[in-house]
Amino acid sequence: MSRWLGQPSVKGSSEASRMALLTLSTIGITFVWGVEQTYCTPYLLSLGLTKSKTSLVWIAGPLSGLIVQPIVGTLADRSTSRWGRRRIIILTGAVISAMFLLLLGFTEDIVGFFVEDKKSVQHFTISAAVFAIYAVDFSINAVMSAARSLVVDTLPIEKQQTGSAWGSRMSAIGHGIAFATGAVDLPSLFGKSLGETQFKQLTVLAALGLVGTCGVTCWAVTERVLLSTPSKSNEGGLQQVASHIWSTVLHLPPRIRAICMAQFWAWIGWFPFMFYSTTWIGETYFRYDAPHDVKQSKDALGEVGRAGSKAFIIYSLITFFGSWFLPLVIKSPDDESYTQRPPESIKGIVEKFNKYKPDLLTAWMWAHATFATAMLFAPFARSFKFAAVLVCICGLPWNIASWAPHAFLGIEVNKLNSGGGSYRRLSNASVEMEDIKSDLPNKSILHLEHGPNSTHTTTKSSSAGAPSGVYFGILNIYTTIPQFIGTIISTIVFSILEPGKSPELAHGAHPDEHHRTDGPNGVAVCLFIGALSAIAAVFATRRLKSM
Repeated sequence: MSRWLGQPSVKGSSEASRMALLTLSTIGITFVWGVEQTYCTPYLLSLGLTKSKTSLVWIAGPLSGLIVQPIVGTLADRSTSRWGRRRIIILTGAVISAMFLLLLGFTEDIVGFFVEDKKSVQHFTISAAVFAIYAVDFSINAVMSAARSLVVDTLPIEKQQTGSAWGSRMSAIGHGIAFATGAVDLPSLFGKSLGETQFKQLTVLAALGLVGTCGVTCWAVTERVLLSTPSKSNEGGLQQVASHIWSTVLHLPPRIRAICMAQFWAWIGWFPFMFYSTTWIGETYFRYDAPHDVKQSKDALGEVGRAGSKAFIIYSLITFFGSWFLPLVIKSPDDESYTQRPPESIKGIVEKFNKYKPDLLTAWMWAHATFATAMLFAPFARSFKFAAVLVCICGLPWNIASWAPHAFLGIEVNKLNSGGGSYRRLSNASVEMEDIKSDLPNKSILHLEHGPNSTHTTTKSSSAGAPSGVYFGILNIYTTIPQFIGTIISTIVFSILEPGKSPELAHGAHPDEHHRTDGPNGVAVCLFIGALSAIAAVFATRRLKSM
């Protein structure tokens, strides 16, 4: 039987402030992802890598997700740290990620300080940049896994959709900040105080933002402390953890498996969009719209990044407003007796719409279909404006794609835990962590047994004691395997269509080494293939309706 101390709570005087503090770390996480999404592919191309080799570098994302999130989630589920199970991982991972972000931004300076030979500098710069990307991806995945589980652990079942929606809002804000700062000429704004190039200054801001937002979330949240776990849970080491994850994958509840399969097909489509779309927009701008002086710019990386960021500013505004609007007009997937209260200014309109509004499952299906429709047109984009419109159409589908699977999974985890734990609303006051010393038996200790024989039974509960970490880690496996598939597809496509170095970015390469630009854009073809997978995701999601 597991033994627990205290109750999870969040500082704040209102539900909105508590939800904001609980999910604030998402801003820092998505800021990092936004910078990586916007600038890292052009950065690697500017160093002289071909697109096919760059696509192999991005195997870091799925590899880190496949390895880190399930293992970190499982280990965190069993952690008996006095600081709780999630916060220590969030803060430690944020600091490590920030360090390697700075290494990524200042790679050329750091390598140049130790190496003098120009050819060796380029070789070591590429190696160090790739290493830094892997390190950032591994550490940020640990932060993301713990942050998501922290939300599930802290909130009761009927607040899971609200918590997931707040996470989506914070994600939109983080991306918006990343794209807005990416579109601004930072060196002209800050001078050289944070570095002399756009990319260097972005990595500094992303590092500070990540540590700051994660620090605030860890300060604001008090976790329930696990004192001891059943003896079986403590047996074995990493091999036992891996065995437990594999066993859980093989015996997933049907609805959780269906959620994972829908995520699998969807992410074959979303992977090239997330990692290559800003590069695609920048290349489209350079090839069809850019004036001559822009094409000859010394900071081509900054020009491509700013072009992509301009389109994604509109995209992020759409996702931001969608993250507030969509939860009001989409039916809650959990308890039918719970209805979210809209603001008074639009209460009448929303209540009239309530009987006609779609449920989240239907909205998820339409999100797949809308994304697929937009990306089917990607190979036909011959202007910056048309490419930007296609990207912006995907804003609301991304809102739902980043919200629906985690909302559904949070509900399913809570249902699995409905036989144990006690229902608790978030406290209106801050709660300080009790000292855990040798006199623990005299403290207020909660004994929870999560299973059918539990003596503490109630119909509504938070999942503070449920193995949410391992389930969210498994969902991430179904998110990352498609990224391996997407990497293989993009490598093949780039090798066939664009086998040379980038003519827009690799100015140091000989013209004979550049790939041709008169054929189909390789990224656009990858987006088209992703659209076909999104169509399969529509049918995979539809299966949930019959379960």
